[in-house]
Formats: sequence, structure tokens, C-alpha cells
Amino acid sequence: MPKFRVSAPGPYGAKQAEEFSYSQVMEVDGRVELSGQGGWHPETLDYPAGGSIETEVARAFDNVEFMLKAVGLDWSRVAHVNSYHVPEPDGLILAVTAEVVRQFRLRMPDHKPIWTCLGVAVLGDPAMRVEVRVTAFRN
Repeated sequence: MPKFRVSAPGPYGAKQAEEFSYSQVMEVDGRVELSGQGGWHPETLDYPAGGSIETEVARAFDNVEFMLKAVGLDWSRVAHVNSYHVPEPDGLILAVTAEVVRQFRLRMPDHKPIWTCLGVAVLGDPAMRVEVRVTAFRN
């Protein structure tokens, strides 16, 4: 039987575990799954209201990196990325996906993960415009 290891690192992880009863990270047999990470500020846990979508995407990627580091991994171990995007006023997700691609190139210059990109009507917190979740492997 596989052994599950779960954690809720950092202030946001603790908040979500308490309020919504879920973990930010789960590991089973070297496969590490992260829950979706938004663009909240790591200390205040606030979203960048009125800020640029680029800032929100960069923060979401920073939050993924924080969770990966909490379990001893980094972006080089990421194999799969799902990104979820609330459409821009024109109904498209072009600006946000362009920023996701820029983050891929910045954070994973030596490999290309598989990627599923979806436009959605709303995310778990109404202030969120982007959510990024990843699967990484130890081996």
C-alpha cells in the first residue's frame, strides 16, 4: 500500500488546512502533487487587487516554488503544469498565457513540462485570476 505524506507549508498552507481541510502538498512514492497556487502575497495572503496580471502570475509561480522547496524540490523536477485563468475583459486569456510561458522559460530553461491551460469562469477565491498546479517527481 502506498504511503501518503501531506503537508501545508507556510502561512497560506496553514490557513487553507484550517479553513478548508486540505493539504497544499501530497507525496506518494516519489510523485509530488501540489494544490493550485494563486498569486497571493506570501506574508499578507492578499491578492494584488488592481495589479497587473503579470504580477499575479509571477506570484503564483513564486508560491509554487515555495511549496516545492518546502519538500526539497525545485522547478527542474516539474513534469506537468495545469494553469487556470479567468478571461480578460475581451474574453480571451492571451496576456496571462503569455506570462505563463515567460515564467516557464525563466524557471525551467532546461526542460519543457507538459501543460494543460484552461480558461474558467471563476476560481476558488473571487480575487484570483490565475491558479497554477504542478506535478513533480523525486526520481
